[in-house]
Amino acid sequence: MDRSLKVGAVVITMGNRPEELRALLDSVAKQDGDRVEVVVVGNGSPVPGVPEGVRTIELPENLGIPGGRNVGIEAFGPGGRDVDVLLFLDDDGLLARTDTAELCRQAFAADEKLGIISFRIADPDTGLTQRRHVPRLRASDPMRSSRVTTFLGGANAVRTQVFAEVGGLPDAFFYAHEETDLAWRALDAGWLIDYRSDMVLYHPTTAPSRHAVYHRMVARNRVWLARRNLPAPLVPVYLGVWLLLTLARRPSGPALKAWFSGFKEGWSTSCGPRRPMKWRTVWRLTRLGRPPVI
Repeated sequence: MDRSLKVGAVVITMGNRPEELRALLDSVAKQDGDRVEVVVVGNGSPVPGVPEGVRTIELPENLGIPGGRNVGIEAFGPGGRDVDVLLFLDDDGLLARTDTAELCRQAFAADEKLGIISFRIADPDTGLTQRRHVPRLRASDPMRSSRVTTFLGGANAVRTQVFAEVGGLPDAFFYAHEETDLAWRALDAGWLIDYRSDMVLYHPTTAPSRHAVYHRMVARNRVWLARRNLPAPLVPVYLGVWLLLTLARRPSGPALKAWFSGFKEGWSTSCGPRRPMKWRTVWRLTRLGRPPVI
């Protein structure tokens, strides 16, 4: 019998949700099976009081979501190699069940090509899952588990071999689309991604646009994502489709102005190293229901 996979967890915090953070850490401590070692990264802020045994790192400045999570990964050794699997959990989330870590161990042990698991996010009061939290185009049934092409940043598990092979999250993105960037690189390397409806993180229903930088970052990073990862012929197609979708949603004047500012910034600034995915990966994405043009 294979040894039990070692599971760790990374949580980043701005230090402004101490009660929610403590509840999350308590839910991690209650997981069945071997203890899940946790690292909490204060992203430009002190870390509120945490239970004994939880490691903390306090960064002097806010490195953004991917930057903070990368620091957490490295706390488990280069590329997180001291553990087999890392959970990434929002600091205002809560693991709904005590068997989530054990389900992760079982899933990764059963399929050596499974690289990433995306959890289901549910509102703690209503139990409902927002459509945007189901990482596929056919999102009407959040209770249906499936193979997918991306994952949710604050509710997931990643096999650390993925980081060793394709690298970490893109620091420069700061916020938005960093998960899809990692997902595309992982898929291009042959890894698989699953959405599991039975692995649940409770999280209050929120709108992503609550972040002041939302519209600019979403547009800038969408351009960077395409420039970094797509074969050249698909870059204008992908970005053209997203431009039309954005206009169809009829954002407010200030939101649209911020979006176009970010779109321009995405073209005028460095996107980092370009590693276009193979055409066979494009076909894999298409067969999974999400061709990389939408």
